[in-house]
This record gives sequence, C-alpha cells and structure tokens, in this order.
Amino acid sequence: MSLLLQITIFLGASLLLVPLAKRFGIATVLGYLFTGILLGPSVFNIASDPESIQELAEFGVILLMFIIGLELRPQRLWEMRKSIFLMGSLQVGISGIILAIIIFFALSQSLAASFVIGTALALSSTAFVLQLLAEKQQLNTTFGQQSFSVLLFQDIAAIPLLAIIPLLAGSESTHHGIAYFAAIIATFTGLFLFSRYMMRPFFRFVAKSGAHELITAVGLFIVLGVVVLMDVLGISTTLGAFLTGVLLADSEFRHELEASIAPFKGLLLGLFFMTVGMTTQLSLLVDMPWLIIGGAFILILVKSITLTAIARYLKYSWHNSLLLATCLSQGGEFAFVVLKVANSEKVITQAILEPLTLIVTLSMVLTPMLYWLISTWIIPLVDKEKAPVYDEIPDIHNPMIIAGFGRFGQIIARIAHLQHQSFTAIDSNLEKVDFVRQYGGRLYYGDATQPDILRSAGIQHAKVFVLAIDDIEDSMNVARHIRLNYPNLKLLVRARDRHHVHLLRDLGVEQIWRETYLSSLGMAYRALRELDISEEDAYKSIELFRDYDEKLLIQQQRIYTDEQKIYETHRNALAELEHLFESDAQIRQEPTGVNLQRGLAHPRIDVTRDDSN
Repeated sequence: MSLLLQITIFLGASLLLVPLAKRFGIATVLGYLFTGILLGPSVFNIASDPESIQELAEFGVILLMFIIGLELRPQRLWEMRKSIFLMGSLQVGISGIILAIIIFFALSQSLAASFVIGTALALSSTAFVLQLLAEKQQLNTTFGQQSFSVLLFQDIAAIPLLAIIPLLAGSESTHHGIAYFAAIIATFTGLFLFSRYMMRPFFRFVAKSGAHELITAVGLFIVLGVVVLMDVLGISTTLGAFLTGVLLADSEFRHELEASIAPFKGLLLGLFFMTVGMTTQLSLLVDMPWLIIGGAFILILVKSITLTAIARYLKYSWHNSLLLATCLSQGGEFAFVVLKVANSEKVITQAILEPLTLIVTLSMVLTPMLYWLISTWIIPLVDKEKAPVYDEIPDIHNPMIIAGFGRFGQIIARIAHLQHQSFTAIDSNLEKVDFVRQYGGRLYYGDATQPDILRSAGIQHAKVFVLAIDDIEDSMNVARHIRLNYPNLKLLVRARDRHHVHLLRDLGVEQIWRETYLSSLGMAYRALRELDISEEDAYKSIELFRDYDEKLLIQQQRIYTDEQKIYETHRNALAELEHLFESDAQIRQEPTGVNLQRGLAHPRIDVTRDDSN
C-alpha cells in the first residue's frame, strides 16, 4: 500500500472516529490511539504497514518539543521554579527509582534497561494531561498550574534521558560518549549564534515582505533544517528541536511561529499516536493479561502515591494533591519515544518493548475514569472532612463593603484607599487572599453568600455594598439576600453580561455596571479618532449608540427569557440604529447653524465616566 493512500486512510478514519470519541467524553489522544488500534493488524488490518509512515509521524513529537521550547522563557521558568524543579525533580526521581526497582526484580532486566524503563514510565503525557485539563476548564486552577509545571520538568528531563541512552548501550561510535556531548555543545553554541545574528534578521526580512504565509514556511524550514543537521551529526532530533525553540523563546516572532506550527504539530502528533495504536499488540492482552493489566495498575498506583506524598510534603491541600496525582498518573508519549530509542540502541529487547507499550496505552485509557472517580467521589469526602475556616472580621463598622476582590473589586478598593475611605473587602479565593496579604493589603477570607459572613463584615452598619463577585449564581444569591433583608442599603453590582443585567433588574437592583461595556465604548471612541473622525462626531456616535443600547436593554427586560424574541429585537434594533447613524450623518452635512442647534439636543456624555448601564 502506497504512503499517500495510507495517509489518506489515516486522515479519513481520524476525521470520523476522533470526533465520535469526543462525543462520548473520550480525550482526543485516546481517540487517535483507538483509531490506530482499529486500523492496525490487531483489529481490521486496513493499514498493516505503520513503519512506512512512522518517520513522518515522529515529526509530531519533534514539533511538540519545538513549541515546548518556545514556551520556556527565562522569566516564566523563574516564576515557576519551585513547582518545576523541586516538585518535578522529586516526582521523576522517586517514581523512576521505585519503578526501576520493580522492573529489575519483577521482569529480570539489566540495571541499564531497568533505569531507562523506570525513568521513561515516570514521564506523563503532556498532550494528554493538558488536553484533559483544558476540556475540564481546570488548566488555570492551582493543581492545573502545578500539573503543567511538573510536565514541563518531565519534558526537560526527557532530553538528557534520550541523550544518555547510547552511552548506556556501550556504543564505541564517535557519535557517543565524550565526542557525543562535545558535538552537542558545539552544535548548540553554533545554533545560539545563528539564531541571534542570522535567524532573527532573516525573520524581519521575511515579515517586511508582507507575505504572512512565509512565516509558516520559515518556522517549518527552521525545524526541518535543525532536524537534518541533528540527523547528520547523530544527535537526538528531539533535543535539537527543543533547544532551538528555547533559543527563539525571546524572539518577537515567537507567537507567530507558535501559531503557524501548532496545526502541523497537532496533526502529526495525532498521526504519531495512531502509529502507536497500530503497533500495539492487543494479542498480548490475551496472552499475558496479568502482566498488562497488573502493570498498568501498578504504574498508576506508584505514580499516584508518590505524587500525593510529594504534594502533601510541600504543604499542598488534599484536594490539590489528589487531583494533581490523578492527572499525572499515566505513562506518556515520551515513554513511547524513549523506549523505541532504547530498543533501537539494543538497551531493551522487542519482547519487553511490546508489553510496555501496551501498559502505557492502557494507563492512559484508565486515567479519565480514575479522574472521574477521584473528583466525583473522593474529593467531596475530603472537602467535607475539612470545611473552610473563614477569617474573623473585626467589628469596625466600615461604611463600604466590597464582596469579590478580582480585577473589578481591586480598582474600586484602590480608589477608595486613595480617598482615605475605609472599607471591608472579602473574597472566597484563599490563594488571592494570601497574595494580597503578602503585599500588605487588607483582605478577609470569607464567602459572601453566607449571611453570617455578611453580618460579621458589618453589613447592618454599611452605607454602600459593592457586589463584584465573578460567579453569576453567587452574585444573584447575595443580591437577593441584600434586597430582601437590607432594602435601604445602597447596592452597586457588577454584571457579567446583558443576561446578568436582566436577572438583577428583576430583583429591583438599579445600580448595575456591565463588566466590559464602558471599556469597549472607550476603545470604540479611540478607534474612531484614529480613523480621522473628528472629536465631536466620535462623541456623538458613542452617545447615540449608548442611549439606544440602554433603551434596547429596557425594552428586552420583559422578553429576555425568549431567545427568538431577543433575536428579533436585536435584528430590528440593528436596522433602526443604522438608520439613526445615517440620519445623524445627514445632520452633520447641513449648515453649521442648523447642525449646532440640533446638536444641543444631545448633551455630551463622557465615555469614561462610571454611569450605570
């Protein structure tokens, strides 16, 4: 079967099976693996020669390493140094040693083979974990950032591991040993000078041409050129791609490079996972079920217990420790890469490579189910056992209370502080509270949805209550409680969007600020001015839109629960607003006296002032 026909079959099958897997809640990486298993000799045997496209598929890993290198700016490394180098090194070191000991005694492997296998299995799947966290919208949580930090260290650790495998094989080739590392140092010194004095000026030359597609061509040219160079010198191609990315991490073209290469990386990485699925021998699951299933469970258990213990030792909560351990408990794509290199260098045999590949694959399959079990059943029990202990707020009767200390509440607090106006600020995010206190800020840890917390904050003595909570449901609960129990308290509420405004007005709340509304009007005014529209005409356009949008918001209050009617009013309003703009443009073309007389009917509104919406 030709290479072109195989690639066509792979792409067609992935377009059908991967979205189908996503529909059933299966991660994309597993979708690619299942696709490869179905196409491979273990099931339908449609494409029985994965070796012919394996070299192409491995460019997915090369591009992944290049993009990881682009992310490693020195400033980011310094900010995440504790999680990356402390937790990451402890995880890889301890897990690797325990797994190597198990391999040495249980499978009777040599010391070199046990070390390589144990360390390879200690590495988790960067692509799998990051995609899982992104799908769960937990990448920006505390444990999500910790997971990313550990994965970053694992990706770095894979580089020297790949580099020393030939040394462990005992090869006498000039490509290994001292000569090997000397070649690495010399090559990357040259790459550093090349990136500094030739590559960046070349980027600027291409960018000035205005042909944006050439940025993609430059990115691919750099990666492929480095891979060819590494291959000629006998140096790891993944190592070359990674360090090339690091060298370009501070370049002004980093984002363009990342954006242009990311689609190729994702597609080729999917192809790589499919070839892994094709080479997975499902017959081994029948021949040696205890080894495969037991090995996958031991791998998950060792990594989970190790990571939980390390996280608890570093004073992380049980909640974050358990979720962190669950996310990183599987084997990863670099285990496939490292084990294949070890097999090609004769450190491990094909007989041990095949069951290990299936063990890693099975551990990845089990991870989503384990994550569901931990997050659904175990975490709620842990959270119940240790309820949050909120701060005791001193009874100082400040005239203003700020509930929610995010980007919105902080600005209000800073301005009040400059005016020497005392206030009590509360927030339910403990990490945020600790951060503010490190810099001398006065912020109390508490949940504004609980009436006891509001009473301890002195709500019965307050004159103004600023409700700036991000969560809409919590915001509505607090607003409902205040309107019912403290009707005379001046309530100023931040709204996330128009729908939130409608909900608040149903409660009788009058003073409402839409989160990005005034900022967008201010930017629109600046955009009009930059387009050479006069100051007077720009102000009038903003005023016209603002007045009409306020009328539309009031008009939609009665029908905001009916999506069809909302759509119709938006469509009609857009046409009417367009007519008003055209009429206003005609007025501006009339003689100055008439224009001025009509303009007096539209008093100027400063787009930067904080009027309610």
